[in-house]
Amino acid sequence: MDLDALTAARQGEWRRLRELERRRRLTGPESDELVARYQAASADLAEIKTSAGRSPQADVVSTLIAGARMRLTAGAENPLRVLPRFFALQLPAALYRVRWTTLVIATVFVAVVALIAFWVSRDPVLVAALGDQASLEYYAEEEFTAYYSENPAAVFAGTVWTNNAWIAAQCVLFGITGIWPIMVLVQNAVSVGMAAAVMFAFDRGDVFVLFILPHGLLELTSIFVAGAAGLHIFWAWIAPGPRTRGEALAQAGRSLATVAIGLVLALLFSGLIEGFVTAQPWPWPIKIGIGALALGLFLFYMLWVGGRAARAGETGDLTEWEAGSPRLVAG
Repeated sequence: MDLDALTAARQGEWRRLRELERRRRLTGPESDELVARYQAASADLAEIKTSAGRSPQADVVSTLIAGARMRLTAGAENPLRVLPRFFALQLPAALYRVRWTTLVIATVFVAVVALIAFWVSRDPVLVAALGDQASLEYYAEEEFTAYYSENPAAVFAGTVWTNNAWIAAQCVLFGITGIWPIMVLVQNAVSVGMAAAVMFAFDRGDVFVLFILPHGLLELTSIFVAGAAGLHIFWAWIAPGPRTRGEALAQAGRSLATVAIGLVLALLFSGLIEGFVTAQPWPWPIKIGIGALALGLFLFYMLWVGGRAARAGETGDLTEWEAGSPRLVAG
């Protein structure tokens, strides 16, 4: 196909489509004409992409079609059709994209926590620097476990959920800085490591592990994923590849911001486990098993469902109809 010849032949029809799409009011015949030209332009776009792939002409026609579609629909897409696609394709594909970065972050986080806990707990001088003996002993013997039961379960679950969801959202949305996700992860690693150090210093390490694992498996994994998504957005800005920085950043932001929504739901479940399971006097295999099951379901959704969506060509980004052409070209 001669792309220049097609452009010359269709230029007038595309110009007419733009005129109809921009009119404030359309008569009946003009509305019918808009529909007909919209369908014809869609066929032109399919032919251009099949023959020439990505091209300035394809971007122009894509933009025209997006505008005409918005004029014809005049409203948002039915949520009953949007939500299944979001949860079955967009969200898992976005989670799947950050799987390896998440693994690296998780490995480094656990290593930092273990290093701090081992180093501090074995040095009485460092332990003493954290506070006086009586306060630290009270924390290890009473305060650490009382934290999970001093408030009503529903109130406690809601509090930790909103706090963790806000932390995860910050990691994703402020990821463009490149500093914020790392700062959040380092602060959390140091905080967990110090708490572990105090507990181990007073021979309560087993209590620390047993109280952290039920909810912490899913909770910490969610924070790792949030940090990974934020760093991916930062990297899209630093190394855009063949795209402009604006295009790369917009695409990464659209596709990975969905991760924040998914993590709000994941952290809701971890909050419920922390509020209603962690402090219960149940056998520890049951409580840890509940946490492990929650993490297993999340990883299944992230890796298996996400991998299937990625192999189907899904990236987590909006469709071309929703996002429009990423680059406007005069033509």
